[in-house]
Amino acid sequence: MADATLLKQVKDFANRANPYPIYARLRQNPVSLQDDGSPDGTWVAASHGAISSLLGDPRVSSQTLPPADRPRTGNPITDFLIKPIKDRITDHHRPFIFRDPPDHDALRAAVMNQFTRERVQGMRERSDRLVAELLDAKRDARRFDAVDDLAYPLPVTVICELFGVPREDEPQFHDWATQLATALEPDSLTDDDTRAKNSRTFDTIAEYMGSLIKDKRRHPKDDMLSGLANEATPTGVKMGDYDLIATSILMLVAGHETTVNLITNGLLTLLRHPDELEKLRADPARAPRVIEELLRYEPPVQFRTRTTLSPIDIAGVTIPEGADLVLLLAAGNRDANAFDDPERFDPDRKGTRHLGFGGSLHYCVGAPLARFEAEAALTALARRLKNPRLVEDPPPYRPGAALRGPEHLLVAIDGMA
Repeated sequence: MADATLLKQVKDFANRANPYPIYARLRQNPVSLQDDGSPDGTWVAASHGAISSLLGDPRVSSQTLPPADRPRTGNPITDFLIKPIKDRITDHHRPFIFRDPPDHDALRAAVMNQFTRERVQGMRERSDRLVAELLDAKRDARRFDAVDDLAYPLPVTVICELFGVPREDEPQFHDWATQLATALEPDSLTDDDTRAKNSRTFDTIAEYMGSLIKDKRRHPKDDMLSGLANEATPTGVKMGDYDLIATSILMLVAGHETTVNLITNGLLTLLRHPDELEKLRADPARAPRVIEELLRYEPPVQFRTRTTLSPIDIAGVTIPEGADLVLLLAAGNRDANAFDDPERFDPDRKGTRHLGFGGSLHYCVGAPLARFEAEAALTALARRLKNPRLVEDPPPYRPGAALRGPEHLLVAIDGMA
């Protein structure tokens, strides 16, 4: 029998710097029931095969968010008239990663219709320029924080420019994204204080996005938000305001937070493997292989939550209907049944089938953006940081277990090339 406390250990901040030994123990039972304090426990899929199967199983639902319940204000009109209406709107217009077909498919199709090759390629070139500007600003430094100095400002600028968010408003998204990203942490869904903060933050950013959408309808430009607000897909799908607001918030938050982790985890891994850092410095064309291996070895999203719509027989057990389910992507990425020598960081490995971007219907929409932002950042860091050394290893980590990455990554350098 599996140790029923392993999921608690994954969530325990004391294990944030290295959860992989716990993942290895979970993989001994590909699917196990874990005691996480909830009444019926949580089922965890930890093997590559089980996760891959469940990602594409129509009996597995992404509708995992509890009903909206904004905190009461003490104002009777707000609490008994406005609050129920807002809660009902929120429940019916969730971001599409928390929705099932057919709603999920229609909203995703609308987003992909605006994710044109031209827009993506334009942001690729822009990423290279932004990285150069950010590193130039640290030209005389002898210490570099990969998070504050590069990994945070790069993706927030890219996603805001892609959506047509005015440059002067970009700083607001840092705090908004950091707070709303906690919604991906299972324990936050039952923490009243976190839920209240998320509700207030969501309402604030929703008000901002609603105003921006109105402006895009009056004065459309060549950006994704203008396209989503004014154009239908070839099949006639056009988002209403509430779905558009939820989708915009999802893209701005998810496109920011996950890429921060990918870049920071990437530099940390390369500094721990100086031979690979030197190879990348000598041959920037290795970057795509490095990024794919990072997505396997140190993925920015460690796990996602689901619920079951009916009983599922898998790996010798039966997951009951209505069960809470965790797909432990990072554990599957180090499964010896799927990868040779999985604990070794090896950008030259063949046939990588990593789960770093999820899979099936919910495969990450922003994968192309994340890949080339990380490529731009890591190739420039490899080339420009002179004699980089970790100041602290392991570095301090951010609180989240699902979105896992360093809060800061201090690097001592002899200068910037």
